[in-house]
Amino acid sequence: MHDGTETTMTPSDERPRRPKGIYMVPNMITLAALFGGFYSVVMAMNGRYDLATVGIFVAMVLDSLDGRVARLTNTQSAFGEQMDSLSDMVSFGAAPALIAYEWTLRDIGRWGWIAAFVYCACAALRLARFNVNTAVVDKRYFQGLPSPAAAALVAGFIWLMTELEVPAQDVTWPMFVITLYTGLTMVTNVPFYSFKDLSLKKSVPFAAIVLVALGIAVINIHPPTVLFALFVVYGLSGYAVYFWRKAKGRPTSVISTSTDEPDERGLHDD
Repeated sequence: MHDGTETTMTPSDERPRRPKGIYMVPNMITLAALFGGFYSVVMAMNGRYDLATVGIFVAMVLDSLDGRVARLTNTQSAFGEQMDSLSDMVSFGAAPALIAYEWTLRDIGRWGWIAAFVYCACAALRLARFNVNTAVVDKRYFQGLPSPAAAALVAGFIWLMTELEVPAQDVTWPMFVITLYTGLTMVTNVPFYSFKDLSLKKSVPFAAIVLVALGIAVINIHPPTVLFALFVVYGLSGYAVYFWRKAKGRPTSVISTSTDEPDERGLHDD
C-alpha cells in the first residue's frame, strides 16, 4: 500500500557506485612521470645534465599518456587528477628550475635563483589556475603556456647546448631569458593550441601517417636541435594567435562560458 510518502532519488543514488580504491594503471604512469622529474634533479646534482634533460622529456611523454589511458579504460578519478597535478609540479615546475640553476644560473648570484624561483612559482600558479578553470576554459586552447612545454624549452636548451659542447657560462644570460620567458608566459592569458580536438579514435587520411613517419625521420636527424626548435615555435605560437585575433577584432580570451572565477562552493568546507 502507498503510505503517502515519496522517496526522492538524488543524482548520487541513481548513479552506480564505483568501488573505492586507486586505479593502478594510470596512477603507475603518473608515478613514473614523477620519477622522471626526480631523476632529472638527481642527475643535475651529479653534473649529468644530458641525462637530466632526457628525464624531463620522458616525464612529458608519460604525462601525455596517463590521462588518455584513464579515459580509454574508464578509470578517471579525483585522486588521479590530484596525483597528476603534483607530479607535474615536480617534473615541470621544480625540476626544470633546479636543473637550470645548477647548470648555469648559479653563476649570476641572486639573479639566477630569482629567475629559477619565478619559473617554479609560475608553474605552481599555472597548475592551480588550470585546476580551478577547467570548467570554463575553451578546451581547444590552454590558458597560458602549458607547463610541459615550458619545461621542454628550458630542458631542450640545456640539452642542445650540452650536445654542441657549448660551455654553460657562455649562455648564462640566454638561459636567464628563457627561464623568465617560459615562467611568465605560463601565467599569461595567451591562448596556446591544446591539440585536444584531435581524436585518436577517428580515422585519418593515409597522408597523415606518411607525415608522422616523415616527422619521426626529421627528429632523428638531430633530436636536440629539432625538438628544441619545435618547442620554440610552439612557445611563440600563442602570441601569434593572440595578436592575430586582436587584429581581426576577435576575442583573445580562452574563457568560453564566463569571465568570473569558477564556482568554488564546497571546496573549503570542513
